Amino acid sequence: MNLPVRPASLMAPHLRATTIGSFALVFLGAFEALAVTTVMPAVSVDLDGDAYYALAFSGTLAASVVGVVVAGRWSDRRGPVAPLLAATAVFLVGLIVAGSASTIEVFVVGRLLQGFGSGAINVALYVVVARLYPPALHPRIFGAFAAAWVLPSMIGPPVAGWVAEWISWHWVFLGVAVLVLVATALMLPAVRQITGSTTTADGVEAGSTAPVDAAHPSTETAAPEQTGPGSFVSIGLSLVVAAAVLAISLAQQLPSPLDWAVAIVALIVAGFAARPLLPRRTLLAGRGLPATVALRGLVAAAFFAAEVYMPLMLHERDGLALSVSGLILTVGAVSWALGSHLQGRFGERVGSTPIARVGTALIALGIVVQLLDALLGLGPIVAGVGWLVAGAGMGTVFPRLSTLALAYSTPRNQGFNSAALSIFDAGSSATSIAIAGLLFGLAGGTGSPFAYAAAFALSTVVAVLAQPVAARTAAQTAAR
Repeated sequence: MNLPVRPASLMAPHLRATTIGSFALVFLGAFEALAVTTVMPAVSVDLDGDAYYALAFSGTLAASVVGVVVAGRWSDRRGPVAPLLAATAVFLVGLIVAGSASTIEVFVVGRLLQGFGSGAINVALYVVVARLYPPALHPRIFGAFAAAWVLPSMIGPPVAGWVAEWISWHWVFLGVAVLVLVATALMLPAVRQITGSTTTADGVEAGSTAPVDAAHPSTETAAPEQTGPGSFVSIGLSLVVAAAVLAISLAQQLPSPLDWAVAIVALIVAGFAARPLLPRRTLLAGRGLPATVALRGLVAAAFFAAEVYMPLMLHERDGLALSVSGLILTVGAVSWALGSHLQGRFGERVGSTPIARVGTALIALGIVVQLLDALLGLGPIVAGVGWLVAGAGMGTVFPRLSTLALAYSTPRNQGFNSAALSIFDAGSSATSIAIAGLLFGLAGGTGSPFAYAAAFALSTVVAVLAQPVAARTAAQTAAR
């Protein structure tokens, strides 16, 4: 009997093109997400778009929620190839629309398309991994995806700024569009072989190596029937979630106390609408898959809300130039990559739950350092060390949560569970950033040191809440 040979590397001949192409897509999406922050001031001046400045960011994030739901349902029903190609096409159109925009309204439409496309691409790529790569390589490929954010974080802002200054901000979008075409063409021949397949490339059924109680999800974690593949209900719910997230983001522009009233109502609406889009008991952090999805949202909410205000604090309080304060974000990105690399080298020798617990603790520690810096004025060096620790935690935990989610999935619900990760990630991040903004304004804004402390305090609370959730990512039988 000839047993299939398991590839020992992501660059095995039949995986090489897919690995390079998928890495390139993640890289380009990361570059665009980081570059737009740099060029948006130029866009705003050129298109007279001050009133739409925030919407260009929040709208993109809200649209990504819809994209992940549509792609997840489509992937579960038809496989990941068609959703991946369609999502890439939408993202490409969004780049072209934004890059050729002559009015701010058209530019925002392009950004919305980019958000939808990028969210759908992420989910489709998760399912490609489940169908094409053996489980032993899942930590490494997800680690590679996380590392794909590192180089853009180092070169994205300066390159985008140079293009905007010496050529035109339009080419920040149009140039990426050309590269997206190349990346898609590279991986297309390889991924086409998995259309309709439920096995990995080495003959192992996708999802068959799940933990003992995860290979057969219970009714507590399975996808609800009313929001199954192709359901218009699920798409409608995702639209409600997106609208609620957008309302929370825009609430900062309302007078008090109307801002908090709108934010609270929108948060409640988002929670109720999101429940059918998530594994059952996610909002209660039930053991196994629900806790895995919940932890993804909590660590993202804690980290990204802190990330928004740290450069601003260093610039306003310590007088650092924006380019210098941005270097601390680069430090966090590099440590994120190192954390991803190290967790990938452990492979299956160390369980995903213990590694997730370590990563979550590092995130909390790094954010606490930012809170102490805001309160005590410890200085940029201390802030940089803290952010290095937080970044390492994110790099450690993020790939392992993706690995756990796939381990708890079957071919029938891989798309649903992958979409749930992205939905809770995007929704939680947007919500925490918006609430941090409300707290920031309530505490006095940029002129008050307590404003930064308020924002970091929120992130600290969320990070602390994530600690017991990390322990619950283990399956029930494994926890006994």
